[in-house]
Amino acid sequence: MKKILVTVVLGVVAATAAAAHSAPQPSQPAAQTTAGQPPAAAPAQAPVIKDPAEYNAYVGAIGQKDPAAQISGLEAFMTQYPNSIMKVPALQTLMQDYQQTNNQQKTIDTATKLVAADPNNVRAMALLAYFDRLKAQGGDANAQQDLVDAKKYGQMGLDALPKFTKPEGTSDADFQKMKDQMTGIFNAAVGIADLTAKDYDDARKALRAAADSSPDSQKDFSVVYPLALAYAGPTPADPKIPPDSLNAIWYATRASIVAPTPQYQQQIEKYAKNQYMKYHCADDGWTDLLAQAKANPVEPANFAIKPCPTPPEQAHNMVTATAPEKMDFGTWEFVLSNGSQADQDTVWNAIKGKPVQMQGVVIKATATEFDIAGSSDDIDAKKADITLTFEEKVPLRLIPKEGTSLDFQGNPASYTPNPFMMTMDKGQLLKAAAPAKKAPVHHKPASQ
Repeated sequence: MKKILVTVVLGVVAATAAAAHSAPQPSQPAAQTTAGQPPAAAPAQAPVIKDPAEYNAYVGAIGQKDPAAQISGLEAFMTQYPNSIMKVPALQTLMQDYQQTNNQQKTIDTATKLVAADPNNVRAMALLAYFDRLKAQGGDANAQQDLVDAKKYGQMGLDALPKFTKPEGTSDADFQKMKDQMTGIFNAAVGIADLTAKDYDDARKALRAAADSSPDSQKDFSVVYPLALAYAGPTPADPKIPPDSLNAIWYATRASIVAPTPQYQQQIEKYAKNQYMKYHCADDGWTDLLAQAKANPVEPANFAIKPCPTPPEQAHNMVTATAPEKMDFGTWEFVLSNGSQADQDTVWNAIKGKPVQMQGVVIKATATEFDIAGSSDDIDAKKADITLTFEEKVPLRLIPKEGTSLDFQGNPASYTPNPFMMTMDKGQLLKAAAPAKKAPVHHKPASQ
């Protein structure tokens, strides 16, 4: 956690530092003016400390150049004057001093007090949202509460950010950079909490806003990898909406590149490649995608991956690659169930009425008709995909029991595509039924 304080977004630190070193100076109390002279006019925005002792205590503390001495002076001031008009500036300076001296707990405690005193203090909320999120992601014992707090401060910060005014002496460019960085911090806190709660839709929105908030966020593993997981998850509000596969693949690939250790890089690259192959149904093009993600931190506007062939496309590829007479039964079933009418006709015209010898598993049998599972998928499902009819009754002693495996011959006579069923006539038993064994090799290709 010490590194968190050192590396927490530099723009926020810079803003806080600017506020500390240009902390509002209270107007001098009337008791300190020259006798007979009217008190000096204070700037309209300058708070007025009426008690000379309080004024001297604050000025003495804020004027210390050494952070430790300034902490000591301001803590004493806050103890003695807990309701001072300078409470917010004092806490703001204390928060920066504790951060500068790597006192994590005191930074958090002071930021919490600052938000209580000033509910629109985005700098304090940014620190709290950032700390709570990273504690949760780091496996803190109170991770669940950390996420609750992170989301609370993240949402508060997003609500308050439009009211954030430019600190004195800050350029427009630096001010915009500060706001962008804090936008990223707040959205990341909200997004991680939503992802943990499996609210994938809101997590995508918040984490994408965090990733897009600045170029550095595209390199932040703690944002990029959760964003990939959010895109890969379902949308509970509408289960019909599929995961956003393209974004999931891109950000998983980016996460493998910015992962903090070689072990993480290997694990996440394997995950990203699996997601790619699941979408594309092959690994061709993967190396090019990896190189593209390394060269481009930001997802290209025209990013695309060719999806798996559709079932009709797969069926057409099968017909183009293999003659119907050389296909196994599972391939016939796939083409006749999923292919275009032309591809179905090509297969059916080649096999119709011609004797076929094959092996299957009996689902149901009578003396005149056997229901048989011929493809491996239907064998596993114990579902018939062939009706074999006999011209003469099968002797009772040769009728197989359910679940037995047998070799048979039949002539394809007709079929229905969905649900698939092929009727074969002129059935013949090639040998006596045997006990069921591991299925034959009539594999039905997987459809996407």
